[in-house]
Amino acid sequence: MADQSIISMLLPAMFNAAVRAGAAIMQVHGHRDDYEISIKSDKTPITLADRMAHRVIRESLGSTRIPILSEEGREMGYDERRNWELYWLVDPLDGTAEFIDGYNEFTVNIALMSNNRPVGAVIYVPYFEKIYLAGAGRGARMHERIAPAADAAYTYEELEKGWLPLPLNGEAQHERLRVAVSRLHCTPETEAHIARLRERYPDLEIVEQGSSYKFCMLAEGRVDYYVRTTQTYEWDTAAGELILAEAGGRTRVFGEERDLRYNEADLHNPWFVCRSKNCRIEMP
Repeated sequence: MADQSIISMLLPAMFNAAVRAGAAIMQVHGHRDDYEISIKSDKTPITLADRMAHRVIRESLGSTRIPILSEEGREMGYDERRNWELYWLVDPLDGTAEFIDGYNEFTVNIALMSNNRPVGAVIYVPYFEKIYLAGAGRGARMHERIAPAADAAYTYEELEKGWLPLPLNGEAQHERLRVAVSRLHCTPETEAHIARLRERYPDLEIVEQGSSYKFCMLAEGRVDYYVRTTQTYEWDTAAGELILAEAGGRTRVFGEERDLRYNEADLHNPWFVCRSKNCRIEMP
């Protein structure tokens, strides 16, 4: 496990890389004729914004000499990465499908992985100018009014100023259970799971969102529970899992009492569920 001094040293690098990638994304955002959309081998879309953000993160983190496993560099073989002790796990633009459809909660995900567990994490939501930050054993926090900037160069001391600890609502519980689901990736299994929850909580509220922003909403305490029964990859969850955990929440494999696993030969995640710190229900 990376020690705390290493995490402290690398948190500003993650923060700045995410903000710079956000600036690249916002250069493209809203100019749909310039999206340059194509389809990858797994049938998911990629845009110019994805490629630009990937390049910015690779350049920003290159000076750390730590290898990068990124959605846009997924061709890297298992034999090459299987013995990594420390690496970056990156999704340069999470929520590409929503980005294309005109939604604004797309994110930049960067996780620092030590022995295949997240120990540092940043999720940046450039359209909302919000960034979420966590270090293992350090808690989770949110910074607001962090504008996308191609030359972002925040110092560790600056990261220690003006932050809000997560969750934002202390020990409060919602009157109605708030359940987050993917806006574009709902399945019969998700619907069946929610139907079972409705038997116990008939007034539960469904909140549709895209990208890893759902983890951020859980960490804030704005939603209580999230179920995912469709395909995700390791870079979709690592940063969000740590931010949520450091905010007092939990992520578990659906139907099992275990964490998600990382740097597997197959980078697909199993189905999973998450709960916020103050969620009144237990994992299934």
